[in-house]
Amino acid sequence: MKAHKPTQVKGHAKSQKWKDVRGKRSRPPITSSELNSSPVVAKMAVVHKASQKKKPSVKRLKNKAKPVSDAKTNTPQSVVQKPPTQANGSSVFKMDNDSNDSMEWKKYSQSIHGNGVKTSGEIQHIIPVRLEGGSLHNCAERDDRRNHAVLVMQKNQTLCFRGKCHLTCLYGRVEVMGFTIEEGQQSYPLFSPASHCPLTIRALENSDQTRDDKTEASPILKKYLRSASRKKLLKNVTTNSSIILLEPMETPLTRFLSSFTDLSELFSPPVSELMSAVLDTPLNGLGMIPLVGAIEGLKMSKSYREALNMVVRACRGDLDGCAVILVCGSKNVGKSTFIRTLINTLLNHTGSVDYLEGDLGQTEFTPAGCLCLANVTEPLLGPPFTHQTPPEHMIHFGHTSCETDLERYLESLKTLWRKRSPSRETTVVINTMGWVKGFGFQLLVDMIRFFPVSHVVQLSHSGVTQCPSMTPEFLRTAHGHQTHPPAVTALDEFTESHSPPKSYTHVIVQSEFQGAGRQGTAKHQRTNELRELSLLAYLSQLQSPDPGPIRPLHTLTPYQVPQSAVALGVIHCEVVPSHMFYAANASLVALCCLGEKVSSKGGPVLLSQAPICPCVGFGVLRGIDLARGLYFLLTPVDPSILRNVNCLLLGAISLPSCILTTQPGFDGEMPYITKDYSFDLTGAGKLRVFKGLTRPSQMGN
Repeated sequence: MKAHKPTQVKGHAKSQKWKDVRGKRSRPPITSSELNSSPVVAKMAVVHKASQKKKPSVKRLKNKAKPVSDAKTNTPQSVVQKPPTQANGSSVFKMDNDSNDSMEWKKYSQSIHGNGVKTSGEIQHIIPVRLEGGSLHNCAERDDRRNHAVLVMQKNQTLCFRGKCHLTCLYGRVEVMGFTIEEGQQSYPLFSPASHCPLTIRALENSDQTRDDKTEASPILKKYLRSASRKKLLKNVTTNSSIILLEPMETPLTRFLSSFTDLSELFSPPVSELMSAVLDTPLNGLGMIPLVGAIEGLKMSKSYREALNMVVRACRGDLDGCAVILVCGSKNVGKSTFIRTLINTLLNHTGSVDYLEGDLGQTEFTPAGCLCLANVTEPLLGPPFTHQTPPEHMIHFGHTSCETDLERYLESLKTLWRKRSPSRETTVVINTMGWVKGFGFQLLVDMIRFFPVSHVVQLSHSGVTQCPSMTPEFLRTAHGHQTHPPAVTALDEFTESHSPPKSYTHVIVQSEFQGAGRQGTAKHQRTNELRELSLLAYLSQLQSPDPGPIRPLHTLTPYQVPQSAVALGVIHCEVVPSHMFYAANASLVALCCLGEKVSSKGGPVLLSQAPICPCVGFGVLRGIDLARGLYFLLTPVDPSILRNVNCLLLGAISLPSCILTTQPGFDGEMPYITKDYSFDLTGAGKLRVFKGLTRPSQMGN
């Protein structure tokens, strides 16, 4: 695609040079007054401080603690008691030596400090000790001058929080969502928004028990804290301690999202968690709000942990060849969370993991409506909208569901698999749709047969599976959309190079988290909102990496693209050629590369059918100049890649309304916004075309 910057576009900002939006991270100073912009949270902080002065409250053990090896995840119950004292960073309660509660607490404390996590990296069940309230004041110190905090954690202590921050492990090691962060590694961004389950930081056992903890920890603390704070924390450091550095984080993504009114509280606790937020700790001013034990983080059932350990063991060498793990299950059973935890756990043992996206509605690395093959090298420590990155290969399907064209969906997946090098010995994780009935079930059968799958992890809830159990025995007689018994184990072109196994391991995981099987109803939790967050996160790459005010789309300088150099197509509905420009103007378009050269005698090139071709990113078609035959395009894709683009595809993925309705700087009417529109007009609505969708009653023929 030949793209040129315009010298000047009437009614828009002046030209400027292209800047790489993937530059270094920006960390502007944050004052304590900027802890939270919510007046509700601010009011709760005042009330909380006042109540602390009137009547201090302490949690005390009520029931006998369960041993660490117990399968239940409930933490010991607690009642209000005397104020606590601190020792080694753990809460220790002042009790009479002869009291039953005192003996029970001693047994519980011994069980926690006597049983550690194995160094093999397997995920075990433990009874966590939540850091909250007074314990945070004793094991955390903040340096206001440099605006960071240092936290000392003991083995198996956890910190569950809302917000965002950079975490650096200075001593020992900690685990976040399956990924182990050790001293000497880089800092990692942590995102814990209200749209997803809160993140939990857990301290692990030190791999070297012979270290001189006091001697090694002292110079580390000296680099980040003043003398008084350093001496206070040094008393809590033991052989099994971990020291982490927490810093505020501000990126183009977070600045862009917070600029919208509806998303300004995205990284604050939702209303349901406000009463459980700890609002007066050294961490709050950094953008982190700790949560008390009443709020659960990631809840792993016994089958959840066993499945993770089984798959990780297979990937580490117990399996001949590279493992191919397909994860399936109905909607809202935690497939995406399981996959993120699995990938993070695998990255503890390998340099990269391949990921094949098969879910059009809830994509992991791209805006919705895309299928992709990505090579993951960094941990996923946040929801999908926090790690929107260009995958190795991507195909734009143009819709959040494949029911409009089942054949193109399957052919797109096959095309992506062919892009993967047969010689690459990397574990592959395949994500699937939550559509597991009817044609969705048939597509799932086809996918298991098409790819050389070694493990099928099937998630369910309420003790039952929401579709037939996808065992190898069942698959021998199941009918797919394109495949029928006798079952084919893999695509013909892969049988020689991959030698796929004749069978696979089937694992059932029962999800036990609250709300399993139901869509979230709170703000930012509905599926359409999650899709908009991913798209807004992608568009945030248009912002400068330097701190400063957010620049709306109308102030950015677009590329000029000749209409004769690229083809334009609408792939989600039928649009007559004379109305094609009306449909595409001010819309999101996929930037694709057709295999054949696009040529024209001067007019626009319009596609009559949806192609299966590589997609390199997305852009906003800001305007169309019919007189000069130009498209005006905004995109974060690098200019060197744009040269290969010769096709613009418009799908059913539309721009979030806030992009157009919140543009500042207009005295009159905003562009692209109108209220004088009637859906009663013939042709005013979208006409959806269903291709290749055969009813089950016709399958026999």
